[in-house]
Amino acid sequence: MSLADRLKLGTHALHREVERSGMMPAFLRGTISRERYCLLLRNLHAIYSSLEAALTEHRQSPAIEAIHSPALARSAALAADLDHLHGSGWQTALPLTTPARRYAAHLQALAAEAPSKLVAHAYVRYLGDLNGGQILRRIARAALRLPETGDGTRFHEFAAPGVDALAAAFRAGLDHIVLPEAELDAIVHEAQCSFRLHAELFEALAAA
Repeated sequence: MSLADRLKLGTHALHREVERSGMMPAFLRGTISRERYCLLLRNLHAIYSSLEAALTEHRQSPAIEAIHSPALARSAALAADLDHLHGSGWQTALPLTTPARRYAAHLQALAAEAPSKLVAHAYVRYLGDLNGGQILRRIARAALRLPETGDGTRFHEFAAPGVDALAAAFRAGLDHIVLPEAELDAIVHEAQCSFRLHAELFEALAAA
């Protein structure tokens, strides 16, 4: 079984569970407020900043090289959305939740100790952005009355070659990763960990 298939099978139940956790049901109903959306983006920015710094650091390692693509990076887009929706000073004005801090620290630890496991977090975030994230873009744009130009939803916007091609390339990259079985299993386990960390984040944001 390919790594992409292993990841999909191993995270399917958790993926569905996370979609129903914390703030996400309200978001999917289109009842998210501008303030809550900004809080989400601020906390995701901290996570992406750690993830993308770690992926860049290890971009020449075989496992990371297979899936690393600057076209997928979201940190700058998140910052642009926060500048538009909140204004300058969001880095200090908007709080980081404990789960976001924990997640960012976990990614930094993986970068130091087990960089191949970063593949799992790239899988959860980037394929999520390229798939379900496109639905969230439309919901956020309607709920917050954002313009068709993309201002405020840059996080969900991808340049050429576009979402379908980027998703296909990422999956192909996963399937070119050659590692011992134990390390492949560890990547699947780490993807499950990622979904649990997201659930904790969404619960904290609902209570914020």
